Amino acid sequence: MAKYLLIESRDPLAWHDAWYFYDLAASLARAENQVTLFLVQNGVLAAREGSHVASFEGLVKAGVEVLADGFSLRERGLPESRLASGVTAASLDIVVDRLAEGRKTLWH
Repeated sequence: MAKYLLIESRDPLAWHDAWYFYDLAASLARAENQVTLFLVQNGVLAAREGSHVASFEGLVKAGVEVLADGFSLRERGLPESRLASGVTAASLDIVVDRLAEGRKTLWH
Protein backbone atom coordinates (compact mmCIF):
# COMPACT_ATOMS: atom_id res chain seq x y z
CA MET A 1 0.00 0.00 0.00
CA ALA A 2 1.38 3.38 -1.03
CA LYS A 3 0.68 6.65 0.76
CA TYR A 4 -0.38 9.74 -1.16
CA LEU A 5 -0.89 13.41 -0.38
CA LEU A 6 -2.85 15.31 -2.99
CA ILE A 7 -3.10 19.08 -2.59
CA GLU A 8 -5.87 20.90 -4.45
CA SER A 9 -5.83 24.70 -4.69
CA ARG A 10 -8.43 25.26 -7.41
CA ASP A 11 -12.15 25.92 -7.12
CA PRO A 12 -13.86 23.04 -8.99
CA LEU A 13 -16.65 25.30 -10.20
CA ALA A 14 -14.15 27.58 -11.94
CA TRP A 15 -11.63 24.90 -12.96
CA HIS A 16 -13.30 21.68 -14.04
CA ASP A 17 -9.99 19.84 -14.15
CA ALA A 18 -10.16 19.77 -10.33
CA TRP A 19 -12.80 17.06 -10.74
CA TYR A 20 -10.22 14.82 -12.41
CA PHE A 21 -7.99 15.32 -9.38
CA TYR A 22 -10.83 14.18 -7.09
CA ASP A 23 -11.35 11.14 -9.31
CA LEU A 24 -7.63 10.35 -9.07
CA ALA A 25 -7.80 10.54 -5.26
CA ALA A 26 -10.83 8.24 -5.14
CA SER A 27 -9.25 5.75 -7.57
CA LEU A 28 -6.07 5.59 -5.52
CA ALA A 29 -8.08 4.99 -2.35
CA ARG A 30 -10.20 2.28 -3.97
CA ALA A 31 -6.94 0.57 -4.97
CA GLU A 32 -6.25 0.29 -1.23
CA ASN A 33 -3.75 3.13 -0.99
CA GLN A 34 -3.75 5.59 1.89
CA VAL A 35 -4.83 8.94 0.42
CA THR A 36 -5.13 12.40 1.94
CA LEU A 37 -6.64 15.23 -0.09
CA PHE A 38 -5.66 18.60 1.38
CA LEU A 39 -7.74 21.52 0.14
CA VAL A 40 -6.05 24.92 0.19
CA GLN A 41 -6.74 28.40 -1.22
CA ASN A 42 -9.87 28.30 -3.44
CA GLY A 43 -9.86 24.51 -3.26
CA VAL A 44 -11.65 24.80 0.10
CA LEU A 45 -14.77 26.09 -1.66
CA ALA A 46 -15.64 22.52 -2.64
CA ALA A 47 -15.71 21.55 1.03
CA ARG A 48 -18.78 23.67 1.80
CA GLU A 49 -21.81 21.78 2.94
CA GLY A 50 -24.21 21.63 -0.01
CA SER A 51 -21.60 22.58 -2.64
CA HIS A 52 -22.95 19.78 -4.89
CA VAL A 53 -19.64 18.95 -6.51
CA ALA A 54 -20.46 15.40 -7.62
CA SER A 55 -16.92 14.01 -7.76
CA PHE A 56 -16.11 15.56 -4.40
CA GLU A 57 -19.02 13.93 -2.61
CA GLY A 58 -17.72 10.42 -3.32
CA LEU A 59 -14.23 10.99 -1.90
CA VAL A 60 -15.04 10.17 1.71
CA LYS A 61 -17.04 7.12 0.62
CA ALA A 62 -13.98 5.90 -1.29
CA GLY A 63 -11.83 6.18 1.84
CA VAL A 64 -10.03 9.44 1.10
CA GLU A 65 -9.12 11.55 4.11
CA VAL A 66 -10.30 15.05 3.16
CA LEU A 67 -8.78 18.01 4.98
CA ALA A 68 -9.43 21.72 4.44
CA ASP A 69 -6.86 24.36 5.35
CA GLY A 70 -8.18 26.37 8.29
CA PHE A 71 -6.48 29.59 7.17
CA SER A 72 -7.98 29.33 3.67
CA LEU A 73 -11.41 28.70 5.21
CA ARG A 74 -11.14 31.81 7.40
CA GLU A 75 -9.91 33.94 4.47
CA ARG A 76 -13.04 33.00 2.53
CA GLY A 77 -15.42 33.42 5.45
CA LEU A 78 -16.26 29.72 5.63
CA PRO A 79 -16.85 28.52 9.19
CA GLU A 80 -15.72 25.01 10.06
CA SER A 81 -19.27 24.25 11.13
CA ARG A 82 -20.37 24.53 7.46
CA LEU A 83 -17.99 21.89 6.11
CA ALA A 84 -19.41 18.92 4.25
CA SER A 85 -19.71 15.66 6.11
CA GLY A 86 -16.38 13.87 6.33
CA VAL A 87 -14.26 17.00 5.78
CA THR A 88 -12.02 18.15 8.62
CA ALA A 89 -10.35 21.52 9.05
CA ALA A 90 -6.59 21.26 9.53
CA SER A 91 -3.53 23.47 9.63
CA LEU A 92 -0.86 23.55 6.96
CA ASP A 93 1.42 21.78 9.45
CA ILE A 94 -0.18 18.49 8.46
CA VAL A 95 1.21 18.89 4.94
CA VAL A 96 4.72 19.21 6.36
CA ASP A 97 4.14 16.14 8.53
CA ARG A 98 2.88 14.08 5.58
CA LEU A 99 5.79 15.20 3.40
CA ALA A 100 8.25 14.22 6.14
CA GLU A 101 6.50 10.85 6.30
CA GLY A 102 7.59 10.31 2.70
CA ARG A 103 4.19 10.41 1.00
CA LYS A 104 4.00 10.64 -2.75
CA THR A 105 2.71 14.16 -3.34
CA LEU A 106 0.87 15.91 -6.14
CA TRP A 107 -0.09 19.59 -6.06
CA HIS A 108 -2.76 20.87 -8.39
